[in-house]
Amino acid sequence: MFFKSQSLGLEIGREGMKFSLVSRRKEEFLLDAFAVAPLPPEMVRISHKEPMVLLPPLFITQVRAAWHKLQTKSSRVSVSLPDACGRVMLVELETRFRSHEEGAGIIRWKLKKHSSLEMQETHLDYQIIREKDSGEQTALVSLIAKPVITQMEDLLTEAGLEPYAIDFTSFNLYRLFARRIEPTETCVLLSCFGGSLGIMIFYDGVLELYRSKEMPGGEFDGARLFQEISSTLLVYREKNPLRELGSCFCIAPESLWGELREIVAEATAADPLLLEPHRFVQASPGIALNSSAAFILSASLGAAVRGF
Repeated sequence: MFFKSQSLGLEIGREGMKFSLVSRRKEEFLLDAFAVAPLPPEMVRISHKEPMVLLPPLFITQVRAAWHKLQTKSSRVSVSLPDACGRVMLVELETRFRSHEEGAGIIRWKLKKHSSLEMQETHLDYQIIREKDSGEQTALVSLIAKPVITQMEDLLTEAGLEPYAIDFTSFNLYRLFARRIEPTETCVLLSCFGGSLGIMIFYDGVLELYRSKEMPGGEFDGARLFQEISSTLLVYREKNPLRELGSCFCIAPESLWGELREIVAEATAADPLLLEPHRFVQASPGIALNSSAAFILSASLGAAVRGF
């Protein structure tokens, strides 16, 4: 008998929770089921120091109900949380180290004087993204307070799920479109998703700039977007005056695309390309998925793709 391999992704944010159940057929990803459930405004608090969920019993009930709608036995889940729940930074390291644990210790020591987070109460993960012949390295570092991640793991486990990876939304959006972005080694990736503007700049295949900015009221005002994008690119160009930005990819809702295209074209002098999730994940037979619904699921789709 043939058993289809499936991967489960969950995004949790102010707008609610979204589950995506994805399978893979050769190089094609298929959405087998999804569930979207709004959360009461008083349930979720986005903070990089305090636990995220304010009404744990109700949260567990709603997670369990949404998961059961998928009608799947899959319980192992990759989770996407808003970037504002933690911090992401690029850290320059002078020398190589012998193990991942040793590297984490060096990074903690280096960041201790430059972070408002209490390092002993912070979960730290990192990935080396550049290494020079001289031994100097660049690490992509993610920080999240232990009370935030521990609470989320405990609540999801109580709901019957098995969280095996927790990551930030910006990286799950990137993961969903990686096959399109990675061949273009020098590029800008802009995302307007979940009330936050995300900006990543890659040069020669390496991430050189990361920024995530929550928009006031979660609204994408055109003038504010132009200001944030232009100021970020200005800082990058001042540090790298001879660099070309290359291609520009955008992740945004259809309602914003026309205005965003003009803003990005003016700020980058490039014709931006819209990345549409329904072109990267196909709906399985019997699943009704239009472009708007696919966009809403983007982060949970990216989290699910991590499982393959």
